[in-house]
Amino acid sequence: MKRLDWDKLKIFRTVAELGSMNAAAACLGESPPTISRKIDELERSLNVLLLERSPRGVRLTDAGVKVIRYADAMADAADGIKADVADFGELAGGVVTLATGDGLGAHWIAPRLPKFHLNNPKIELRLRVVDDTPDLAGGEADIAIQFSEPAKQELIARQLGVLHYMFFAAPEYLDTYGQPSSMFELHKHRLIFHEGYIQQVDRWAPKSREFRDILDMALVTNSGAVMMAVCSNGGGIAVLPSYVAQLDENLVPLDLPEVAPIRFWLTYTEQIRRLPRGQIAIAWLKQAFDKKVHRWFRETFIHPSEMKAGQHTADGIDTSEEILMKIEL
Repeated sequence: MKRLDWDKLKIFRTVAELGSMNAAAACLGESPPTISRKIDELERSLNVLLLERSPRGVRLTDAGVKVIRYADAMADAADGIKADVADFGELAGGVVTLATGDGLGAHWIAPRLPKFHLNNPKIELRLRVVDDTPDLAGGEADIAIQFSEPAKQELIARQLGVLHYMFFAAPEYLDTYGQPSSMFELHKHRLIFHEGYIQQVDRWAPKSREFRDILDMALVTNSGAVMMAVCSNGGGIAVLPSYVAQLDENLVPLDLPEVAPIRFWLTYTEQIRRLPRGQIAIAWLKQAFDKKVHRWFRETFIHPSEMKAGQHTADGIDTSEEILMKIEL
């Protein structure tokens, strides 16, 4: 088969839509004989009759009905190309909705937002703090950082890192109650827990499950920010991700084993991945959790005492153009 001529397919779509060679000729600024000739050429290239002609106009044959479906799909794809690349020549803009929990959202992502906005002034990044995994396919968000791998095949997912949960306390608390020398001394202390931890207990270290029923819970909350505030002010021993050691000097990491490694994923829709604003936001998030820079998120647990001072300050944020040059989606 000879290569199809897209121009002839567009003419065929117009004739089929208007139901008349003459009407199509007037719409396209061509003569009726030219329109008829190009339809004939298209039919010869396909070796099939697409239109039945009569004094009253034209009617699609069965083959014509099939061809028009493909032609419509090709036209839609062409329109999609125009829409997707329209803002590549200028600063990307528009709304991107990111959903994540209050821990990473408030304490890791939020501090990096000012530089993101400075370098991407036309992107409106909406940060939604959620307790449950958002329904991206249903439109609840464009991008999510979540703690379960998505099962829906229409979503794109990449493991972003691992949160290593461990014990923290304030100096005031340790001066009053002392520091536990092992995890089995924790029953003598007041613990600060997140509601989600109770649901995740099967992913804890094996020994943790043996004594969870005898722990004295001073506070159980659904807010990581509340946990940090209470712990920092001497309210008890909190189970928090290791990275909080760089956020508050009053949170002292205890010399105890890791409680649990919890993996988290960056998830997004194909639709947002195709848009420049989505590509920039996704690349920015990958940079923010780059394990080469931020060892907190590596597979292997590293105690904060082993981290070198000053090595893990907030990263610089590239401009839109620089991000698009580096992007690996």
